[in-house]
Amino acid sequence: MACASVPGVAGGPDTIEIVAVLGSATPPGRLRRAVADAVERASRLDRVNAELIDLAERRIEPAGGRPLDQLDDDTPAIVDAIAAAGAVVLATPVYRGSMTGTLKNLLDHVPVEALAAKPVAIVAMGASDHHFLGAERHLRDVLAFFGALVVPVAVYLSSQDFADGAPTARAAADLDAAFGACVTLARAGLGALGPDPLATRSR
Repeated sequence: MACASVPGVAGGPDTIEIVAVLGSATPPGRLRRAVADAVERASRLDRVNAELIDLAERRIEPAGGRPLDQLDDDTPAIVDAIAAAGAVVLATPVYRGSMTGTLKNLLDHVPVEALAAKPVAIVAMGASDHHFLGAERHLRDVLAFFGALVVPVAVYLSSQDFADGAPTARAAADLDAAFGACVTLARAGLGALGPDPLATRSR
């Protein structure tokens, strides 16, 4: 079935651009390797481009309401990449039972239309399974504000999902399933499901 072209995608008509945002502020670790490997595998799929944006390598302005065109750091380019993508993967370590402040700060810069009706997958990682719902629940709340199409089941990784620093086969399969779900939703071209986000009412 033919799909509509995705605006801003360099790969051409019917190419799905996936932007995976890693919300860690620390040096590269196991979560980065797992997501980076998944990005590489996704890029081998037919008519899919995938990019990793590691916030630990970028400079993001503390969100304070300044327009993006007044910022001279990496914030505008990252927001533009999210807006142009056909699907987004948000990955975060679990800090204090939630997503990182680094990721939340970026999302505070993102306009509603950049994620509205857009497929989004959630990936979280903690030291154990104890906090497996914390970051996911809070991210779903935030993504509901945007009206994003969130993949129903998130990926949760813990120490047991790695061997010698590399993701296990099961962890890799879970990540591939999340990326694949994003591609499926993006190709389906469902658009908004339900009413517009409340945040758009005043516009």
